[in-house]
Amino acid sequence: MDKAGEKKRIVYRLVLTGGPCGGKTTGQARLCTFFENLGWKVFRVPETASVLLSGGIKFSDLSEDEGVTFQENLLKTMLQIEDTFFELGKTCNRSCLIICDRGAMDASAFISKERWENIMASNSWNNIELRDNRYNQIIHMVSAAKGAEDYYSIEDHSCRSEGVELARELDTKAAAAWVGHPYFDVIDNSSDFEGKIRRMIGSVCHKIGLDTGDRLLTNSKKHKFLVSGPLPEDSVFPPFQDFEVVHNYLQSNSPNQVRLRKRGQKGYYSYIHTVRRQNQPGGQVIEVKTQINHRDYINLLTQKDNSHFTIYKKRRCFIFNNQYFQLDIYEQPSHPRCRGLILLETYSALDDESLLFKLPTFLKIEREVTGNPDYSMYNLSLREDWKTSKKYLHTNFIGPEDSGGHGPQTKVNGHADNSNIERKLAPKLNGHSSINGLTSKTVNGKA
Repeated sequence: MDKAGEKKRIVYRLVLTGGPCGGKTTGQARLCTFFENLGWKVFRVPETASVLLSGGIKFSDLSEDEGVTFQENLLKTMLQIEDTFFELGKTCNRSCLIICDRGAMDASAFISKERWENIMASNSWNNIELRDNRYNQIIHMVSAAKGAEDYYSIEDHSCRSEGVELARELDTKAAAAWVGHPYFDVIDNSSDFEGKIRRMIGSVCHKIGLDTGDRLLTNSKKHKFLVSGPLPEDSVFPPFQDFEVVHNYLQSNSPNQVRLRKRGQKGYYSYIHTVRRQNQPGGQVIEVKTQINHRDYINLLTQKDNSHFTIYKKRRCFIFNNQYFQLDIYEQPSHPRCRGLILLETYSALDDESLLFKLPTFLKIEREVTGNPDYSMYNLSLREDWKTSKKYLHTNFIGPEDSGGHGPQTKVNGHADNSNIERKLAPKLNGHSSINGLTSKTVNGKA
């Protein structure tokens, strides 16, 4: 997130993408009105493909080579148009939301992986820069062809001619193109259309850190599940992206937490500086994330808190049942308590029972551990033994990372109350006793 000036103006670059008849056009209008009412300046970057296709171009008339050349030129045009708006955002005297109607990675959905990589190489581009560093957040609006078929329509859209089956296929491809972005939200059709739009706006406000009160309540929160290995073969997973992730905690005044994250693939990385502070009434937490460059990352590493291990993970991102998941596989070197640890995370506004049917069936999920301090990355990284450490956080440090920013979370003895979903998981999954020295609740009668 870019910030400039004494008043800490925000320039937030958002991509609104999705399948045909997913609500992008309405979503743009509603987002624009909502943020303008907050006093923000809103820019809307037009969809480059629609601009070009309205000039008489038809994909069906293009050969494969012509199609690839078209996508390459479309991408170059898109980047230039976006950069024009991004520059305007930087000089704007107000906080600015820039809504991109689709983004750079959407072009990759329509050509082969080999052709896409050739385009990347010939232009000295890479996915980390085009996907992760260029935009602050990606919103995928799922097509009505998936779960709201009665409302799917191609009327009143001059560039749309897709049937339901093709719309589903295009929606899947569009979503897969963005898998791996650190802030990627899939807005499905699990509610009515008004609820879908509210979830979309609420997701943007949450990521920015805006308090919207009860105007956009969706009860969305982050869920964390313990997964037991070994993991299945890669071929069992849906299309995924793997990332190398490195976390370091920096010196800070308690109870604040400051950390650095390095995240990337194939030698290209993005860097995030996060300050998490408990400075609101009722223990509410504010979390501020700032994208930084490699030089700032190296300089900030000199402030590393040596009471914490560096955390190394392989993060696998994928979509299953229209739900976006991140699978964190802890790697060595680390504290023995992290050996073999695998955690699955997702954001959802679904009730517990509905979420169960969304969970990946190919993973061995032990139980939900949302809010359990034993699975907090802060505690997991501590060098000291938890029994004697004064730094171990016994209470759940509820904030945007945990609650999704949509209202309070019930706590029982310092832990979030997930008993309802655990009761539903228990008969479905075979629980085990303490894993890697981590505290375990009794599941399915086993202590």
